[in-house]
Amino acid sequence: MKFRTLAAAAALAVIGAGAVVAADEPQVVRQQMMKKVGGAMGALSGIAKGEKPYDAEVVKASLTTMSEVAKAFPEQFPAGSETGHDTEAKATIWEQMDDFKAHAAKLGAAADAALASLPADQAGVAAALGTIGPNCGGCHEVYRVKK
Repeated sequence: MKFRTLAAAAALAVIGAGAVVAADEPQVVRQQMMKKVGGAMGALSGIAKGEKPYDAEVVKASLTTMSEVAKAFPEQFPAGSETGHDTEAKATIWEQMDDFKAHAAKLGAAADAALASLPADQAGVAAALGTIGPNCGGCHEVYRVKK
């Protein structure tokens, strides 16, 4: 009886450890980061389109998310993380890492500029997205697999 209990506990520990390792894998981390940016972009787009009311705290939080992710995102592409977890990353990221990092820096700079002069209304958010959006799209065009 004790052997079964110990075996079951060991199996659960291995499964749990596997889940922790998977959560720390670069592919998983960068997918989580892109989901955060997508959520931030969605919140800002809703305000810019007038679908949601202007909310300075939402704008600030969304721009902060974009800025922070843009700065940390390139570090989530170490050699050997080209495959796995249904990645949408193109191999050109690893072939053109300096350019990839430059794209991320441009997004971070655009988000930082918008934060420095926080948009005060719907029109301001729309103008900020006019600068931020092309940085997202430009990177996706070159470095993301279209599905």
